[in-house]
Amino acid sequence: MYSVLIRAVLCSSPDCGALFESLSWPRDSWPGTERVEALTAFIEGLGTFMASSAAAQLSAAERESITGKVDSVIWTQGLPLLSKISSEAGDSVRCIESTAAVCRLVSVCVALCDAAVPRRLAVSVLPSLQLTDEESHAPGRLNVEVATEVLAVLIPSLSADEQLTLTVLTSAMSCIKTLPNPLVSKIPVRLLIALLKCYSGARSGTILTLLLDDLCSWHRADHTPVVTERALLCLTALSDHLLTPPSISCDPRLSLQFWKIVQNGLTHKDSVSRKRALYLLKKSVALSEDEGVECPPAQSLEDEILFRWNPDRSKLLRAFWEDYVLVMETLEENQVHVVRPILNRIDTLIQMMVNDSQASGQDLLHPSWLLCVYQRIFHSENKSLMREGVCHLLELQVLQQPDFALAFSQFIVGPFMDVLSEASLFHRSLNQRLGECPELGFKLQVFMTNFFSSLPSHHRGHILLQMIQQLYLKHWCAVPLLFLCQALSSLPPSPLLGVEGLGALREVLRSTMITHQVVLRGAAQCFLLNSALCLTDVNSVTLDDVFNFLMDFRTDESLCRGTQIWNQVCAWLMENEGNFKSKITGGDFTAAVTEHETIRSYVQNEICTYLKVPASTGHTERLPDSREADKLARAVLLCVDMKENQPETEIGETLEYLLAPLVDTLNRVGPSIYLPVHKSDKSLQLMIALIQLGRTSSCQSTDEKQVNKVMMGLVKLIFTVVDSVQEFILRWLLEGQQELFDVERAELYLCVLRQLVVTYDSAIQHRHEIQQTYLPKIMKHSLKVLQEPNQQIHSVPHQVTKAVAISSLAMVCGLVEQEVIDMKSETISVLKSLNDYFYSFTSPSSISPSSFTNFNKCLQRPQTGDGSIDGLQGPWLQDWGRIAANFLQDQWICLSFLIKAFGIPQSVESSSASGTLKTALSCGVEALALLPSDLVLPVLFFMETVLPQLLPHEERVCVEVVTLSWELVQGLSTNAHDFWLALKAFISMAFHHKLLELTDLEAPRLVAALRQIASELMELSQSKSGVFGVLLQHCCQTWLPMEPSSGDTFASVFNHLSILTEACVYGPVFRRDQRLIQDVQIYVEQLREECSTNVEVKSDSRDDQLPRMCAMAFLSRLDSSNLQHQRLMEELVMDLLKKDNNISKSKVRYYSNSLQHRIKNRVWQTLLLLLPKLREEFVASVVSCVFEAGFCGNQASVKYLIEWMIVLILARHPQHMDSFWSCFSRDHDKTKTSICTFLSVLVHFSIILPNLKNEGVHLRKALDVILQWCFNHNFSVRLYALLALKRVWGLAEDGANGLVGLSTVVKACLNQAEVMQSTGNANKNWMRIQEHFFFGAFHPVRDYSVETLLYTLPSLSEMADDEWIPPWKFEKLSCFSETPSFPLRNPAPDLSQLQPGDWIQQDKSEHNKLDRWSEVQKKITPWRLGIQEQEPELQLVPQQRAARLGKLHSALLVVASLIDKPTNLGGLCRTCEIFGASALVLESLRHVSDKQFQSLSVSSELWLPLLEVKPAELTEFLLVKKNEGYCIVGVEQTANSRSLQDYQFPEKTLLLLGNEREGIPANLLQMLDVCVEIPQQGIIRSLNVHVSAALLIWEYTRQHLSCGSAEVPSRCS
Repeated sequence: MYSVLIRAVLCSSPDCGALFESLSWPRDSWPGTERVEALTAFIEGLGTFMASSAAAQLSAAERESITGKVDSVIWTQGLPLLSKISSEAGDSVRCIESTAAVCRLVSVCVALCDAAVPRRLAVSVLPSLQLTDEESHAPGRLNVEVATEVLAVLIPSLSADEQLTLTVLTSAMSCIKTLPNPLVSKIPVRLLIALLKCYSGARSGTILTLLLDDLCSWHRADHTPVVTERALLCLTALSDHLLTPPSISCDPRLSLQFWKIVQNGLTHKDSVSRKRALYLLKKSVALSEDEGVECPPAQSLEDEILFRWNPDRSKLLRAFWEDYVLVMETLEENQVHVVRPILNRIDTLIQMMVNDSQASGQDLLHPSWLLCVYQRIFHSENKSLMREGVCHLLELQVLQQPDFALAFSQFIVGPFMDVLSEASLFHRSLNQRLGECPELGFKLQVFMTNFFSSLPSHHRGHILLQMIQQLYLKHWCAVPLLFLCQALSSLPPSPLLGVEGLGALREVLRSTMITHQVVLRGAAQCFLLNSALCLTDVNSVTLDDVFNFLMDFRTDESLCRGTQIWNQVCAWLMENEGNFKSKITGGDFTAAVTEHETIRSYVQNEICTYLKVPASTGHTERLPDSREADKLARAVLLCVDMKENQPETEIGETLEYLLAPLVDTLNRVGPSIYLPVHKSDKSLQLMIALIQLGRTSSCQSTDEKQVNKVMMGLVKLIFTVVDSVQEFILRWLLEGQQELFDVERAELYLCVLRQLVVTYDSAIQHRHEIQQTYLPKIMKHSLKVLQEPNQQIHSVPHQVTKAVAISSLAMVCGLVEQEVIDMKSETISVLKSLNDYFYSFTSPSSISPSSFTNFNKCLQRPQTGDGSIDGLQGPWLQDWGRIAANFLQDQWICLSFLIKAFGIPQSVESSSASGTLKTALSCGVEALALLPSDLVLPVLFFMETVLPQLLPHEERVCVEVVTLSWELVQGLSTNAHDFWLALKAFISMAFHHKLLELTDLEAPRLVAALRQIASELMELSQSKSGVFGVLLQHCCQTWLPMEPSSGDTFASVFNHLSILTEACVYGPVFRRDQRLIQDVQIYVEQLREECSTNVEVKSDSRDDQLPRMCAMAFLSRLDSSNLQHQRLMEELVMDLLKKDNNISKSKVRYYSNSLQHRIKNRVWQTLLLLLPKLREEFVASVVSCVFEAGFCGNQASVKYLIEWMIVLILARHPQHMDSFWSCFSRDHDKTKTSICTFLSVLVHFSIILPNLKNEGVHLRKALDVILQWCFNHNFSVRLYALLALKRVWGLAEDGANGLVGLSTVVKACLNQAEVMQSTGNANKNWMRIQEHFFFGAFHPVRDYSVETLLYTLPSLSEMADDEWIPPWKFEKLSCFSETPSFPLRNPAPDLSQLQPGDWIQQDKSEHNKLDRWSEVQKKITPWRLGIQEQEPELQLVPQQRAARLGKLHSALLVVASLIDKPTNLGGLCRTCEIFGASALVLESLRHVSDKQFQSLSVSSELWLPLLEVKPAELTEFLLVKKNEGYCIVGVEQTANSRSLQDYQFPEKTLLLLGNEREGIPANLLQMLDVCVEIPQQGIIRSLNVHVSAALLIWEYTRQHLSCGSAEVPSRCS
């Protein structure tokens, strides 16, 4: 129509110039799209006109003028407008529509110009492809998007210019590598495909080869995810040219790099890249099958072939690849229940590969394709899916074949190790109990054994080394590292690790484990050491390598004498003695080959070498590194323990022989003043290391006789040198120190002295001598040093001497406090003088912190006479702070001891004693601020003694002290090393029994502060397990000591009853990761002595069940005859009932094992424990509350406890039966199914009946009540009533009189019940409820015990296993005392042997029921017509029908050619018609006649234009529509997707819908101008395609709704 109109205009008005002038626009303006399209239509018509015979009348000049004007349009109209569009930021609708219109104008103009114009235009546009983002927005420049569109329309005109074509191709590839992600997809679609469409034959093949080689080379050089993503984009866009038969000129299947791109794409994190890779794979397989030729050819020179096709085995290969594609597509669902079934297909794939390999002798299927499957699973965001994949790989049988094991080896040490570092994989399975090895941990052990056994022997060592290296090359959490070390320890003994392997294991110990939890770290060390013992090649390592390796195992966590792992090391050394590689010294290689060193000779040589030191230089030297002494001491002890097991070996002789050089040196340190200090230091370091490492853990259960023989021999040797050692230390301490090094040296010497004093327990002579001679001299000298006046210039010797003096005094105070030495008269005299020294005042008349000059006395930084720093350089300048802090700490060690031993000095007047203590306490507060947080313990101990003495008169000071101390402890919560000691010290101080006894009237502010701190402690315990347990243990021991004390502190419990109440219901609900740590620690503890860390690491009482256990133990020790105890129990019962009632009334969701459920369960457990001790009068006052609780909606475990409680109350206090019967008289509508609680009580009526006065009356009453409920409409109620009727009638038949009249009715009822329950689910439920533990094996009186209450009942009622408290935990609890009324265990094991039943009572409250009539959809009458009005219109085409009815069409075009389900197409047709889409594109119009289509379309196909485009024709169709100015929009989640709520639809929008299963094919994704995704909140990630389309169609309609179509939404409302 346009061409006819234009031709008519030109014929009637041949003045083209005027027409050009009228249709053009000013150079700097931005015309509307309609004006550009008008000019385009005019020039297009002009071209048709000039080609027709009517243009013959035009002269050459006129023709040239027209051509010039067309050329001018390009340069003066088109390009300036494109530049203006480029300068606009963003991708607004106006820019998109204008760009499309101008490019169409340019294409029309170029067709009328000569060949030089498109070339000149292309040359001017090409540089814009290389511009940066900033440069492209400069005036007169085109941005990349616009330049791409212009070149796309020019390419057909440039086909003859090969050089320019190559330039465009090169620029396009450069853009693909450098452009930002959103712009990359336009290049292959608009330029590369356009280039290929212009050529055919050899030229097309050349271009394809260039493109493929460039992409492969790029990926080979840089195979990062970004490069893979862009290479896949290009390959998919070119797939119709690269992978299309016949006669492929450039076959990517022959390229190894092509398949590596595909495999990288299959495991890519971007879902679109994965889809593209899978598309290329499917297209390659389809092409190979269609061609039917071998690929690659037999003469292929590739070393590695990832893809093969053999036409003789095409059926097998097709089946394999079909299954493979199915697996990869299903993994996109990312949901366990969807993916789990297809994991079996992986087994099928593997079996096919194995069978094929064995049958043909040729590997058609490369194992790397299977690795892609596993790697895809491992990259999943769904941890459960990841765990399924890991478990599946661990059970892979094919890995037991050497070839497959070797092929998988690099995957195992790479991606598989990466995924194993995910801690969440190691959670217990649902069917596993607390303390069991996680399923994955066990499978990992089996896998490691099978995998390494299957590997070729010459590869095992290298692969094992790579695996160990992975353990320190990346960060590992404690849990996965523990189980991986355990798996390595399970490998069969084999010589796989040499020096490099031991070095790798050392790196794991040094770096990876350093921050792990102590218990898990210790267990991992034990497993790692076991691995080393089994896997080390002793012929390739020296003894020096071995003992260097053992240095990194901590004595206090794993490798300690007497433990199982220590004994294993001894046995291993004994077994391999003489086989270790000799240490080469002095280049003597011959000796190294012929002689093998024994362990005894090695140790002897090492000691001699160790004690050889160079001659003294005369300068003070730094202390030697103590690690060398630790290594040698451990070697000595291992050597002795190894020999100990041999017959006829004397321990003493062996020690004497080995340590002879050490003993000789120590004998000379005292008398010989010329012995080098360095040698003395090393000998003392070795001696102290032998003493410390020689001792065994106090909690070991080893043969003490064997272990003690070594220590006895060692002590005997030490006693031969103590005089010399003591003389040396005394001389050194008294002579004075000169250098800063001497502070560190003093620490060593005092440590030696302390160890010697401790060792003198059995040596009275030595003990007496050191107490009478050495210690008094040291104390007097140290005190004298402290009392010396300060010098004006603080020299190094003076300050160091003071530091050593206070350290010496602190050591003595510590020994006296620990009662290691006695308080002799001379010692007491010096200590009192020291006390006087601290409390000497500068101004006795005014006591203040400033007058206490010897409190918090600080070392002064040493200076020379000119005021400069003396002797402090380098590291020592940094160490001065530590020395000064230790000086301050030592003062408080002394003060803490002195205040306990002597109090304040007698010289202080009694009137000023209180002020002195107050000032001293203030100094303590000041010290908390001065000292590092890890050195404050002595200050807290001091405050613990002083604080109670100031109450209640100095409340303000006490509150300040407690508050500041608590803030300090809170600050340590992330420092596990210092936190627990500080917490215990703080609790002992702040919750001292004197402070707990204070009431609100006596010290309101302090009591309030303590309550607030207790609350914050409980809150902290929610995230840091064990905190509340420390507080509760202290409080329980204070309120009710295990041993009788002089004072009665029990009354203080009433001031802090909330602590006890919270303890009864305490139990934090940890996060999943915290729960994992707790579970694994319990598993490690279950290993007992098998894991040495359980022997070495003392129980820190951080079990989150400890507070409840302490509370239960405390309550079990209460005496019902004690009035205070009785009052406490009654107040506690009221608090617990109130807590239960508050939870029942709250609106918080109450589901199984929720926090609310757990608290209610704990409440009733505590009430049951207290019930036997409660007064009868008190029970009468609360029985109504108990009955009321039975009517609340409770979880099964809580119901059982309430029912048990009611049974015991009625059995002990039968006078409450009338109140019980009244519960059945409540309004039936209000009781609902909770009446089952009271019917359950009647099931146990046999326990209550013997205690009733008139049994017959109550039996009749029971039968009357039960019979009423036997006919209830609720099935559960009827079931409970029938069971109760059966049990109660059994009691009546046994001898009760007066019930004959009911016999017929009851028997009829029971017979009818048996008949009614004889079929289907009713019978199953009837059998289950009769066999249920609560109505069968359970006996409320006989089974009343700790075991039933806290362990058996929770486990049988399906409480989470962290709510079960086993009896053995109470056996380990020292504060628990078993009583006959409340035994620990059941007398019979019947109940504990049962399994949880599947009959769990549950209430279904009314608010859980959904209104069945909510959300009813109403039908909409199509448009304005009734059915009778539609018939005459059916003969018109859809557009005419719609126009007759006043319907408005939008420009929205919906393409559904990829959808094949008639139901989706019918619904989509209906939606498109309702919202006025311009047309719906279908794959075939035959769908319209389908009944399923018609059932959902409801005749909408009569009112909507329908087009037919086959899927194979979609690429061409989309290109045509793109050239017409349509913006192609797809619904897909990609990295660059736009959110639907933020996207502005252009008016000309084409909505491309994907297939129901696969979505939009990969080859069409790059055709999209934009991907729009629908925001989601749920877990399922995909919507039905019709629903997705409806959302986008409505959003388009909403944005473009005009006033004339405002009625559209009204019809759908």
